[in-house]
Amino acid sequence: MKNRSVITYAGGGGSLLRGCEAPAPVRASETGRARNWTMPPLRLEREWRERTNSATIDNRCVEFDRRENQRCAFTMAEILLSLTIIGVVAAITLPSLTGNINERTWNTQRKALYARFSQAIALMPALNGYGKLETDSAGSVTADNGAETFITAGLSKVLKINNICDADHLTDCGVPEKITNLGGSLMNIPTKLSELNSKIVSMNVVESDSTSYSYSQEDTKAAAFETANGETVITYYNPYCQSDMNELSTGNWYYAQNKVCVNFVYDLNGNKGPNTVGKDIGFISALYPTDSIVVAPFVVSSKEKDSVDYASALAYCTSLEQEYRLPNINELTSMFFNQELMNIYDRFFWSSTVYDSSSVWMQSLNVGRRIRGLKSRTDASAVCVKRN
Repeated sequence: MKNRSVITYAGGGGSLLRGCEAPAPVRASETGRARNWTMPPLRLEREWRERTNSATIDNRCVEFDRRENQRCAFTMAEILLSLTIIGVVAAITLPSLTGNINERTWNTQRKALYARFSQAIALMPALNGYGKLETDSAGSVTADNGAETFITAGLSKVLKINNICDADHLTDCGVPEKITNLGGSLMNIPTKLSELNSKIVSMNVVESDSTSYSYSQEDTKAAAFETANGETVITYYNPYCQSDMNELSTGNWYYAQNKVCVNFVYDLNGNKGPNTVGKDIGFISALYPTDSIVVAPFVVSSKEKDSVDYASALAYCTSLEQEYRLPNINELTSMFFNQELMNIYDRFFWSSTVYDSSSVWMQSLNVGRRIRGLKSRTDASAVCVKRN
């Protein structure tokens, strides 16, 4: 064995190695204890091992990286196929998701708008008497600003309104020129009562049993306004509306045309799409000049159940969904006013307004009559609405 020299420091008891020299005699420290710290001759061997192992490891790392890249990389065909699959799935699911979001948004807006209008109408002293038609000596109409006057002098006092437009400038308030009715047909926006439903202002019908029914009242132009929340509302005003006068309690039939004082057709997002009844477009009606009743029937669809008795009509609506129901008589009158928007045929419809144990009120969409009908009759139809 080669000799190695060790320098031992007194006090610290440590040693300083000098390469691979032979050790010198160990000197005792001041404490009287000798410590001989030595180091094996590993420097050259360690350097050789490090060089050898480093080269080997580098080669192995290169080989590993090469194999990993070959195993994990995607071809262009695989990437395009993946993108195609993602696109197809997105095309299928996104419209449904967007539609559901829109439906929930519209439902929330619809209920909020109905609440605001109900509160505003309740604050008005009377709904008739705003802007009656002015005529000359020959009976020709010289001024027709009833709807506009109703908005400016009445409704704007109890409801926040941003902009008001007359019948000739409805589009300035965001009114679309055409909309899609509940039956899926494209139609022009009505600009006056007679275009909303011609039987509101003029009707003369002879039934199969030779019974004749006729009704007439003045036609009025529409006006429009924008709410503070961004909705567009077209207003159809009847300054000649009348109270119920206990007609529902007497059980006698009577016309419903003069019971609606003002009818609103709203678009929840202005002239943006889809401009379709039952989605972003709906209607609200205020009946009777004092103690007014505000209704906003949300019609499920234009499909009806024909030739059913009253019990079957009730069961038909609840079978569609728990929230669906028969409309009451005032909601049916609102639906009569907006018949063109709903695309519903002329016939009698059951209401949920009961007269007595054996009869309920019905609404004729043919001539606008309200009649009392026996629950057992089977010549009426059922149309369903959803609760607000």
